[in-house]
Amino acid sequence: MAWRGLHLTQPSRLTVADDQIVVDQDDGEVRLAIEDVAWVVIDSPRTSLTASLMSALMDKGVAVIFTDATHTPSGVALPFHRHHRQADVLARQIAASGPLKKRLWQYIVRQKIDNQAAVLEGTGAGGATTLRAMARRVGSGDPGNIEAQAARYYWGKLWRDFRRDDPGDRRNMMLNYGYAVVRSGVARALVATGLLPALGLKHASVSNAFNLADDLVEPFRPFVDALAWRTAGEGAPSRDDLSVEDRRAMAAVLLGDAEMGGGNLTLLVAAEHSAESLVRALEAGTPAVLRLPVFKP
Repeated sequence: MAWRGLHLTQPSRLTVADDQIVVDQDDGEVRLAIEDVAWVVIDSPRTSLTASLMSALMDKGVAVIFTDATHTPSGVALPFHRHHRQADVLARQIAASGPLKKRLWQYIVRQKIDNQAAVLEGTGAGGATTLRAMARRVGSGDPGNIEAQAARYYWGKLWRDFRRDDPGDRRNMMLNYGYAVVRSGVARALVATGLLPALGLKHASVSNAFNLADDLVEPFRPFVDALAWRTAGEGAPSRDDLSVEDRRAMAAVLLGDAEMGGGNLTLLVAAEHSAESLVRALEAGTPAVLRLPVFKP
């Protein structure tokens, strides 16, 4: 089972040999077994990789994330569906009823808000009780848009003088970086279980190839928030660009701890379990079997 990620911030030449990723840099060579790697972040414009390596990574289900000139994740490569029950899983996904999708979205939003409350507890920001009360008010399909109300309250508590729509704030840059990595991990898990990421529960944009990933990623976002808070601190807005250390910290978010089913596991494995449980929920026609990560302060 894959359990590690590779984050490249220096000029590198990537090839494949003996089922290993060969990373050749100016100061030497490193080899990693492909079967151990879940994701690769290419965070240097002076990095090259061979078609043979990309083929091997896709064959093993490794997500490859690319960044733009500002070091912001801008794209992801994922394998074509290779699940042994691909047609059956896809048929159930397509046949899911409107009421079932609304109930699944209700469960997802509730867990997201509960995780946000736990983040506030962990940072000592206060307001967790209010958020948990809001989570209990989320109805099927969230017709009252409690998710957005909770978000406004949450951000106002987590950081002072913070605006989520300020792209120049270093904290937002860190959040966006981490969200992109987690979204890729969730998309990877969905593909591995035979689900089609383009067909969402709540998200339904005709131009979005990852609607379902954008649904399932919501309870994972507070884990990114907590990591950004620990890395950036609770101070005033910062206009600095992301440092290499910032990017490394956020790229490692999938290796952080989560709780699921009473046990601790990495967020990467939690994404896999969540995707598998979503398939079971579609098969059973009930959200009761859906398993989502729980944030523990």
